[in-house]
Amino acid sequence: MATQRITLYSAKICPWAHRTELALKESGLSYKRFEIDLQNKPEWYAPKVNPASKVPAIAYGGPDTEPENPSPESTKIAESYVLLEFIADLVQSSNKPLLPATPVGRAQARFFIETATSKFVGPWYSSVTKGDDPKGVLPAIEAIQDLLPSQGGYAVGEQWTIADAAITPFLARALVAYKHDIGAYDEGEGRKLWELLETDDKYARFKKYYADVTSRASFKETFFEDVIVEGFSKRFGDARAARKAASSS
Repeated sequence: MATQRITLYSAKICPWAHRTELALKESGLSYKRFEIDLQNKPEWYAPKVNPASKVPAIAYGGPDTEPENPSPESTKIAESYVLLEFIADLVQSSNKPLLPATPVGRAQARFFIETATSKFVGPWYSSVTKGDDPKGVLPAIEAIQDLLPSQGGYAVGEQWTIADAAITPFLARALVAYKHDIGAYDEGEGRKLWELLETDDKYARFKKYYADVTSRASFKETFFEDVIVEGFSKRFGDARAARKAASSS
């Protein structure tokens, strides 16, 4: 196991940051966590941690310091997928690997990440921000479902991997938004989609997968539905009215 110090800079509302924290929790690595207010980022964050001023980011190595004053001796690493691979590298030879042992298995995990992310994130975000029909995510959900092992398990088998870390935060935020009907789409359409996914046997494998990944301790310890509902309501609460006003003008 790695002995270097790890400080994670994250934000509870951010799915990209949540990816990294899920992987860290599952890895068993010790780390400090610092919450970044995305609406009021600290002045020191960009110059000292991530010039892009985004989360997630990690300060790796160096002496023990307060997160607000990371050591120049630590290596600063950003971007969620880079960090997923980095964390997996740290623990690949441990008893808690985050990628399969074989080249084929690792390729399958990376393919799942690319496919699930590219197909799901865009339609989901467009529904809540632009008012696109929430049902636009269904082809992505079907594609994810088709990639899942039919006999059960996680993204690429019985082993939880960074493939699961990559997509779970987006699924969770989307389903919370739809359940609470938060978004620019027509009123009631989000809730309808959530109920469809809950009741239609066509999506039974997806529903089982979602239940499995969200029942893990790593998810329960890092996902805060109340924060998501409050944050999304503030961010997207007026989007529906604004879209209707724009369409009628």
